Amino acid sequence: MASIYQVIEILSKEKGIDSQIIADAVKDAMIVAARKHFRSTEDMDATFDAKGMLHIAIVKKVVEVVEDPVNQLTLEQARKIDPTVQLDGEIRKPLPTDVLGRIAAQTAKQVILQKVREAERDTVFKAFAGREGDMVQCTVKRVEGMDMVLEIDREKLEVRLPKREQSRLDSFQVGDRIKATIRGVEKGGKNSGVIVSRAAPELVMRLFEQEVPEIYDNTVVIKACAREAGERTKIAVWSRDRDVDCVGACVGMKGMRVQSIIRELRNEKIDIIEYSDEPSTFATHALSPAKISRVAILDPLDRHMEVIVDDSQLSLAIGKKGQNVRLAAKLLGWKIDIKSEEEKRQEVETQMSALQISGAPISVLADYGVDDPILDALLAGEVNTVEKLGSMTPEQLSALEGIGEENVQRVVNAINAYYNQYEGGGEAAVPEPGEVAGEVVGESPEELPGDVDADGSGVSGADMMSSESPVEIPADGSALPDPAAAPAESADGPAESVTM
Repeated sequence: MASIYQVIEILSKEKGIDSQIIADAVKDAMIVAARKHFRSTEDMDATFDAKGMLHIAIVKKVVEVVEDPVNQLTLEQARKIDPTVQLDGEIRKPLPTDVLGRIAAQTAKQVILQKVREAERDTVFKAFAGREGDMVQCTVKRVEGMDMVLEIDREKLEVRLPKREQSRLDSFQVGDRIKATIRGVEKGGKNSGVIVSRAAPELVMRLFEQEVPEIYDNTVVIKACAREAGERTKIAVWSRDRDVDCVGACVGMKGMRVQSIIRELRNEKIDIIEYSDEPSTFATHALSPAKISRVAILDPLDRHMEVIVDDSQLSLAIGKKGQNVRLAAKLLGWKIDIKSEEEKRQEVETQMSALQISGAPISVLADYGVDDPILDALLAGEVNTVEKLGSMTPEQLSALEGIGEENVQRVVNAINAYYNQYEGGGEAAVPEPGEVAGEVVGESPEELPGDVDADGSGVSGADMMSSESPVEIPADGSALPDPAAAPAESADGPAESVTM
């Protein structure tokens, strides 16, 4: 016991734990051991004296009314032990520590080790809680099942590399030096401690920062990174300097920079992509090596887009088991639908066919005298379009609930009026011969001179009118003759109507 302070100091430096935490752990351990040895449930306290000796004492509280006979004394009882004691004071009864046996010492050791481990975990958690994503150089120390235990070279701290955080291409032996990123710290469970990863996208980002000086000095910025460990990685970069090629800087001379990273990742494929603020352009880059025909933003709020590619590029854009489009979607943060030109064409044709089949809704008949109750009855009978209604016989129409024979004629008249508007419009569009001549003269007089016949011969405006009876044509066309005034028996009525 005489050298217990020295032991505490050595343990504190070795574990990186505050010496006061270890001292408190020793006190708690000795109290547990004393209770076990003396078979007592009384309150105990442990203290160190100036020489570093540990003393254990039973502590009883001085109270006016005793409620706990085991740990409390009245003032009268306490003054028989210590005449100077006052109310709310304490009576301490020392216990010998040299009588504590082997079992008590073993109990104290277990308590001390447990307290030290808890303190060590707290220290590690505080040290690594804010370092998620940092890259560390480690050495493989041992293999435990599917997991690997590594040691961080600088901190000399054991960390765990679980199977879920390993790349499919990784294969290491004890003593190998590898790079990994800090994934987090687990405080509970048998696997508590620092967890590192070789499957996280942060590892690729840290490797690029280490290998590419332009990224380290912030000239080139990594905007996003998506990774499927052991398969493929897509990383988007952007240059702050217009004179610096962000993709070329990451690739390096003859690909030396990126090849160094690929070797560290055990030949994992890496796509370096130029970032763009425009989602359509960024999607075109992200889906490389496929060539994109066009990109349509379907919903900017839900971040949903549609990408159209040539039929020959569809499989390349999707990638093996959908990997290329999946990584591109992670990189962009958008939902991507990829379709070939043929698929899009068929989709448009289907939509057009659906529109043609659907026809005009029966609500348009409200403008032709069909009131709301009749429209509701038609809809209840699953008659949704004017075309479907027009194909029904009067008997079928009157059989619908809510229509009846009294409303059949009203519906028929409305349908006829609806279709007549189109037939009437077609007849009005055909002009009479006299109207055509009048419109040519009245609306486009400047085109008359120099007109060309079908055979190519020139026909002047004067040839179309009599030289003895020139007609002055005002701008508003008010002097134009009425075609109806032409003699009905004249064979060349339109010419006479122009020349008077």
